Order: sequence, then C-alpha cells, then structure tokens
Amino acid sequence: MNPGVFFLMLGALISGTIVLTPIARAWGRRIENQSKQPALPNAQQDARFDRLEQAMDAVAIEVERIAEGQRFVTKLLAERGQQGALPEGTRERPKAQP
Repeated sequence: MNPGVFFLMLGALISGTIVLTPIARAWGRRIENQSKQPALPNAQQDARFDRLEQAMDAVAIEVERIAEGQRFVTKLLAERGQQGALPEGTRERPKAQP
C-alpha cells in the first residue's frame, strides 16, 4: 500500500472518530433523558384528547361556515355577471359645501 494513501485513510479515520464521538454521546444522553420523563396518566391523556377533539370539531364547523359564505358570494357574483352592469344613476350628486 502506498504510504500517502495509508496516512490519508488514517487521518480520515481519526477525523471521523473525533467528529462522531460527541454526536453519539449526545444522542445517547438524549435517549436516556427521554426514558426518565414520566408518562402522563391515562386520565390526563384522555382529557387532553377530548379537548383536542372538541377544538378540531369547532375548527371544522368554522371552516364549513367560511366555505358556505364563499359559495354564496360566488353565486351572487355569477348572477350579477349575467344581469350586466347597473344602469347610470339619475339622481344629482350633492355639491360639496366650502
């Protein structure tokens, strides 16, 4: 094996070890800390899921109301387009007072 290639591979191995060792340690600590956190009791989880479900239902109702309003406005604009423009008004405009 060429000595230049050997030293290049050795340098890459050492550099990789230096970079990856702290990352692996941090990852291991993170996994260890996650296992120490207590899980929520089932009653608390059920209550949270119930509130989340109610909030999602409320959002769905509001989105449906918005969609219904959009359909109504679209229908009005389509009917107005078929009727043509409004005629010119005959009433005189009041003059501005100085």
